[in-house]
Amino acid sequence: MPNNPQIIKDGSIVTNEWKLVTEINDAFPEGKIIVTLALWQEYKEALKSRAEIGLYLLNDQCVSTISNELTHFAVIAIDFPVFVDGRGFSIARLLRDRYNYQGEVRATNNVIRDQLCYLSRCGFNAFDMEDDIDLKASLASLTDFTESYQTGTNQKKPLFRRR
Repeated sequence: MPNNPQIIKDGSIVTNEWKLVTEINDAFPEGKIIVTLALWQEYKEALKSRAEIGLYLLNDQCVSTISNELTHFAVIAIDFPVFVDGRGFSIARLLRDRYNYQGEVRATNNVIRDQLCYLSRCGFNAFDMEDDIDLKASLASLTDFTESYQTGTNQKKPLFRRR
């Protein structure tokens, strides 16, 4: 689970202000934190009082279980355990299209440069990539294609309707 000092967000390289918390000992750390779904479900009442909270979803967790709680999260990070597993794409589309989530949707873990354009079309606007990936070079991948045939979260009309 990357938690790099820098990420790509909204087409720029920015400082990662969020800390990923996967377990708790005594108390949650101060500042902006992203918690796992299990931690959210267990400590929901205490976490709701925080100014900014994020949620970390595994790609096999169902977003519908927390659909009426999405307004609590400033960021939702979706795990890609291997780059050939596309379930995270579907989660982002559900967040944006079905649940109208307006916050940051972050792809994390095994995200590769070649996927960035497709990920952004599905609703991702932030990318926490592996340490060995050049973020500056990856920025160009966000605009690999100037046109698309299908609809996306960033293009509501298919190509034949845009002619």
